[in-house]
Amino acid sequence: MSSSSRLVDSRGRGAVAPEFLVSPNMLDLVSPSGDRGGMMLGQGTKGEPLSVSVLRPTPTRMVVVGGLYLARQIALRAMATGAWIIIATGRPQAWQPVVRAAGQGPDGRPSQLVQLRRLSPADLPRPTEDMPLLVIHDGGHVPQELFPPRAPWQTTMYVLPYLHPQASSTANNADLVLLQRLPMGQAQLAGQMWRLRPQMFQQLTQLKDDQVIAMGQDMWAHLRLYTTPAEQQILGAVRRGD
Repeated sequence: MSSSSRLVDSRGRGAVAPEFLVSPNMLDLVSPSGDRGGMMLGQGTKGEPLSVSVLRPTPTRMVVVGGLYLARQIALRAMATGAWIIIATGRPQAWQPVVRAAGQGPDGRPSQLVQLRRLSPADLPRPTEDMPLLVIHDGGHVPQELFPPRAPWQTTMYVLPYLHPQASSTANNADLVLLQRLPMGQAQLAGQMWRLRPQMFQQLTQLKDDQVIAMGQDMWAHLRLYTTPAEQQILGAVRRGD
């Protein structure tokens, strides 16, 4: 697993990009985020706000294992930074709440900042620091490399409904992995993929619906998702699956 992504705490320790953190009771926007790339994700075990560098000046690969709710929440928060969002999916209806949240352009048509595409290779916008790019690959449990991150300020996020042995390459090459609750068999597979200690993969079976493990090089962080009232209007209450 690459070492280029770090979770940071409220003091900014471990950050690889500038971060701006606020307390959860101040999060009244659809997508609270910080400087370009720093994204508020949730709270630590002591209630401290935790942020993650998602959009960064290097090509970045993320894996989200679990329900669609978390992936859509990350999309909303990336959108709030002004990022382009390209969603390659075989279930476009599931992503309509994110598309609607982007609003309309001056011509009255849906905003082009969020685009739904088929699961097939296609040209991508050129990302910049002022307009980074989040590509969401929602292609099942064994994703193809249709949109690998190749440019600075491009992040490709692979949404895996569950772990599969054939997804080990995608998972092990990720800079950041976000894991929701897994059944025991899936947790044991995670232990094999990432060489987790028994108490670590057992922890994966005990997570609540609003809890996530963020994993990276030399990093294992337990956090509780925070969802704003505006996000709840778009996505509903926090949940494990969809």
